[in-house]
Amino acid sequence: MIPVAEFKQFTEQQPAFKVLKPWWDVLAEYLTVAMLMIGVFGCTLQVTQDKIICLPNHEPQENLSEAPCQQLLPRRIPEQMGALQEVKGLKNNLDLQQYSFINQLCYETALHWYAKYFPYLVVIHTLIFMVCTSFWFKFPGTSSKIEHFISILGKCFDSPWTTRALSEVSGENQKGPAAAGRASATTVATAGAAPGKAGEGEKEKALAEPEKVVTEPPVVTLLDKKEGEQAKALFEKVKKFRVHVEEGDILYTMYIRQTVLKVCKFLAILVYNLVYVEKISFLVACRVETSEVTGYASFCCNHTKAHLFSKLAFCYISFVCIYGLTCIYTLYWLFHRPLKEYSFRSVREETGMGDIPDVKNDFAFMLHLIDQYDSLYSKRFAVFLSEVSESRLKQLNLNHEWTPEKLRQKLQRNAAGRLELALCMLPGLPDTIFELSEVESLRLEAICDITFPPGLSQLVHLQELSLLHSPTRLPFSLQVFLRDHLKVMRVKCEELREVPLWVFGLRGLEELHLEGLFPQELARAATLESLRELKQLKVLSLRSNAGKVPASVTDVAGHLQRLSLHNDGARLVALNSLKKLAALRELELVACGLERIPHAVFSLGSLQELDLKDNHLRSIEEILSFQHCRKLVTLRLWHNQIAYVPEHVRKLRSLEQLYLSYNKLETLPSQLGLCSGLRLLDVSHNGLHSLPPEVGLLQNLQHLALSYNALEALPDELFFCRKLRTLLLSDNQLSQLSPHVGALRALSRLELKGNRLEALPEELGNCGGLKKAGLLVEDTLYQGLPAEVRDKMEEE
Repeated sequence: MIPVAEFKQFTEQQPAFKVLKPWWDVLAEYLTVAMLMIGVFGCTLQVTQDKIICLPNHEPQENLSEAPCQQLLPRRIPEQMGALQEVKGLKNNLDLQQYSFINQLCYETALHWYAKYFPYLVVIHTLIFMVCTSFWFKFPGTSSKIEHFISILGKCFDSPWTTRALSEVSGENQKGPAAAGRASATTVATAGAAPGKAGEGEKEKALAEPEKVVTEPPVVTLLDKKEGEQAKALFEKVKKFRVHVEEGDILYTMYIRQTVLKVCKFLAILVYNLVYVEKISFLVACRVETSEVTGYASFCCNHTKAHLFSKLAFCYISFVCIYGLTCIYTLYWLFHRPLKEYSFRSVREETGMGDIPDVKNDFAFMLHLIDQYDSLYSKRFAVFLSEVSESRLKQLNLNHEWTPEKLRQKLQRNAAGRLELALCMLPGLPDTIFELSEVESLRLEAICDITFPPGLSQLVHLQELSLLHSPTRLPFSLQVFLRDHLKVMRVKCEELREVPLWVFGLRGLEELHLEGLFPQELARAATLESLRELKQLKVLSLRSNAGKVPASVTDVAGHLQRLSLHNDGARLVALNSLKKLAALRELELVACGLERIPHAVFSLGSLQELDLKDNHLRSIEEILSFQHCRKLVTLRLWHNQIAYVPEHVRKLRSLEQLYLSYNKLETLPSQLGLCSGLRLLDVSHNGLHSLPPEVGLLQNLQHLALSYNALEALPDELFFCRKLRTLLLSDNQLSQLSPHVGALRALSRLELKGNRLEALPEELGNCGGLKKAGLLVEDTLYQGLPAEVRDKMEEE
């Protein structure tokens, strides 16, 4: 006997696959089991029992009709019964082997093929049905997608984040009614307690409390860090799976093909079974030429299982009909609606997550099948398709990772002395930031899509905000808060048009630093948003590729004190608007491609500092015009190509700091000594071979930088500068240092490394402010100093 378990492999599937089986597939599966049992039962009878029993026919051959068994047997039995008192069987004179031979021969030649092979046909057809039903679960091109989908679906369904997300939405939807209910209950309780006694008030309060409990929003489960990371990984898996599955429709096509095949198979089975089922008969006439062997040529045979097989056949046909109807309904379901598109409209309305996208192709088809099993699966799965849900999860993970204690460890003072919190390259903005009320400066770098929550108003000491490549949205309610608190704003982005518009409405702003490029077609116009609202702006810094000074700069001309334009090498052409900045004290025109000092600068009567770093200045003949800038104290002309300093530099008597480093100077004019107010002179990184003696006239000089030149000697007059504190002489060609260096009593830093010195003068000991830490020289030269000099320098 063949056990049914042997056929289990044809239908064996993972238990999780049941979610992709609609009711018609489940019914078809049970029908195939019933049909298989019919086939196995018939095959078992066929194998274990006699198939056919034959007896020789004694009638003369010429008297036999076309159906001797049906005509002869019913007629002879009554005649013999009436003539004989005792019925005796006819003797055939055949032995057992001859009967077996006749039985087998008649079974093969006389019995109809349908009657012989009926149970085997049932088994074969049923196995084909089973293969057709489960083929898409086994085919490599579809099974991998199905397994992946089932795996993700199960994790999404069981994820604690799914429960939390749906609970939050449910709580939000019930928040309004719940709040109203609580307010109503409180009002009723208060009104009842006021006129009554205390006991009655307590009683009414106790009765009112259960009503409040009913209106509370659902309890939101808390996620630990591990669960949050698992949910985050699920979001990434769902994204990649969606992209992969939505590319094609192989699952949909395969399901249609196997359904069509089952319908065709059903029709073929139904037709030939109805035609041949009558061929299963109890009596079978058999005519074979076996006279020489058995003495008979005609036999009457009994098909022992004909009655049972005919009943099984009708049962089988009934099951096949039901099976076929389910297949036809499946085709109707497949074609009467667009199964390659799936809309989450109802889920969006129910959950409030309006950003859940609709899906298509195989992804949509599997979700339609899931809905036939349980629509709750698709609802919970939709949570992981929502970007809003993902952002909430990221926010939760951020809050787990960046605790207030961890953020406090990152607090430090910035250059302006403010307590600063700097965060870089985070997936979002942790809510825990707003628990640090002591923060004075917030620096956010490379953080995408920031939306400041209402908690920002908790940073009551916030004065400085830096947004570096961090697109930010600010609710209108918080603009008033920042308008009243912010003093410094820094924004850096790819293009200046990405600067948030609310930045230009911060009326209390004192410093605004913008960095970004104008589009090529707009660089010449250099249009910037209006600055009229910035009534208290004192410092404006713009790093871009502007072709001219933005016209909106004049909006703050009345109170702007410092303007910095860094152009990254792009040529700044139109500078006439600078004349309107009457209150300007500091001006930086860095890397603006300038070849001459702009004439508009000379109109700035309040100008105190001018920085023209990293331009293409070759000549500074216009320096004479600086005498109109009577308040100018600092002039930075470094990192240019200046070859000489004109003699009329002597007119700049009020100048205190002059930076000429990184140029191409070979000499300095003697008239430089007439700049009597000069306290700092930096001519390092040039090609100077000597210094004019008139440098000794600079009696107020405190800082002199001569490093990286070609000086071979220093004039003795240099040491008349008694106030000199810093003297930088490294990387020159000095062969000796004058003993007059001892006259520089205030000297605290001396750099001599990289020269040709053989010894240091012992008069260095007279420089009372010079210590070992402030003397930069080779160790051999330092060790060559007298011991008492070294001891004096090493004293604290």
